[in-house]
Amino acid sequence: MNPVLSDLKVFLKFFLKYLRRRVVLFASHFEAFKNLSVDLLMFKRGVFQKRVWHGSMIGLSAFGIVTSGIFGGQTIISSSFPGVGGQDPRFVDTVDPEVIKNDPVLNSLFDTRTQISQKPRAEIIEYEVQTGDTLSGIAGKFDVSTDTIKWANDLTGVAIKPGQILKILPVSGVAHKVVSGDNLESVAKKYFAEQQAIMDFPFNDVPDDFKLKVGQVLIIPDGVPPKAPAPARPRPAPQYLAQGPGSPTFEAPGGGNFIWPTNGGLTQYFSWYHPGIDVANRVGPGVAASDGGTVVVSGWPDNYGFGNRVVLDHGNGYKTTYAHLSNIYVTVGQTVSRGQILGQMGSTGRSTGTHLHLEIRYKGIAVNPLAILK
Repeated sequence: MNPVLSDLKVFLKFFLKYLRRRVVLFASHFEAFKNLSVDLLMFKRGVFQKRVWHGSMIGLSAFGIVTSGIFGGQTIISSSFPGVGGQDPRFVDTVDPEVIKNDPVLNSLFDTRTQISQKPRAEIIEYEVQTGDTLSGIAGKFDVSTDTIKWANDLTGVAIKPGQILKILPVSGVAHKVVSGDNLESVAKKYFAEQQAIMDFPFNDVPDDFKLKVGQVLIIPDGVPPKAPAPARPRPAPQYLAQGPGSPTFEAPGGGNFIWPTNGGLTQYFSWYHPGIDVANRVGPGVAASDGGTVVVSGWPDNYGFGNRVVLDHGNGYKTTYAHLSNIYVTVGQTVSRGQILGQMGSTGRSTGTHLHLEIRYKGIAVNPLAILK
C-alpha cells in the first residue's frame, strides 16, 4: 500500500474517534444545560427574555471557540499531562536524534535498553523478498522477531527466495482473526499473551466493553502460536513497601534516584505504543512515589484511559505517572517524599486487571523506566 495512503488511513481513523468523543461529550453537557434552562424559564416565564437573548449570543460565541479548537487541532484542556487533552498517551513521542545528542541525560538514557520509537505501523503488510535477503535481515528491518515472520507465513525453516511474498506484522507476535465465542481473555490465553497488551495495541480497536467483533483481526503483541512453547517473562525482584499512607523516612523531593513503586510481575514492557511498563499484582498493594516531588495530577480528569492516576513533578525535568489506581491518598499541590504511598494498585480506566501502569518522562519525552528504576 502507498505509504501516504496508509498514513492518511491511520490519521482519519484516529481523527474520527477523537471527533466522536468530543461530539458526545459536548452533546451530553448541552442536554443537561438545556434541561436546566427550560426548567428555569418555565418557572419565571418572560422575566428572562433579554437575558436569555444575550446569553444565547455569548453561548454561540463560546461554542465557536470550542469547536474551532476541536476542528483546528487545538485543545481547551492542557495536554501537559498524560491522559489529559488531545495527546494520545499510548504513543511514545517521536524523538529527534539531535535532541538526544545535545542533552546529556537523554543521551545516557536512550541506549540499548531504551527503544527510540519508530513510525507506527497499523497493518500487516506484504514484503517481496529481494536478492540477498535473509529472514533475520528482514526481521531486523521491520523490527520484529524472526519467529513472528515464520508464524505469519507458515514457514518451518529460514529458507526464503527472491520474489517470495511475506506477511509482516507491525510488532512481534501473532495475528488472530476473531471467531464466534472469542473474548479478550480466551484469545490472550490461547496465545500465552496479556489481555492488557492486546487492548493497549492502538490499532486493535477494542471497545471499552471489551466485546470483540467476529471477523476482526487482532494483533497479539508477544503472543506465540498454541503449538509453540510459552515464552518466559522476566520479572522484577519484589519490592517490599509500606502498605498504606504515612510519613516515610526517605529522601527529600527531587533526589534523582528512582525506586520501584510497588511489587508484582512485569507484564508489559516499554514500546512505541506503550510508553511505560505494567506491573501486575492481584492483591492490589500500595503504590509509592519513585522519587520525591510535587503532585500535579490526582484523580481521573478525563474519565477515560488511565483511570485514577497520580502525576508527580520531580522538579528536575522528570515527571512520573502512576495509573489505574483504585484509591488515591494525595492531592494536587502536595509535596511527597520518595517511598511515600500515593494510592493503591487497581484496575480503573481501560484496564483488564489489577496492575500499575508507570511512565517516566524527562523534559516531556517518555523514557524506558527499566533504564532508570533501581
